[in-house]
Amino acid sequence: MGLNWLLSFANTIILHQSAGEGSQSSSGEGAAMEKRANYGFEMPLHYPRYAKSDYEKMDEERLDLLLQQYGLNFGGDLEEKRRFAMGAFLWPDQF
Repeated sequence: MGLNWLLSFANTIILHQSAGEGSQSSSGEGAAMEKRANYGFEMPLHYPRYAKSDYEKMDEERLDLLLQQYGLNFGGDLEEKRRFAMGAFLWPDQF
């Protein structure tokens, strides 16, 4: 089982390196976004550090961006998104 994982990981690295050699290099934000898109979803390193009051004041665009960063696609109105984000990112004692 461990050998299968190692071979799969090595294959992925080789494929990504060879794909990167043939592409043209761009500058700026577009290049970074294009590079990330090739690798798929990347989980942010840090857990969001917002308080309940921050979520209650947060506008819809910022909330959508926060949820997208963590791979959470949630449809609904603004209040439903706020409740979902608080449930996902706040500990029970923070409610």
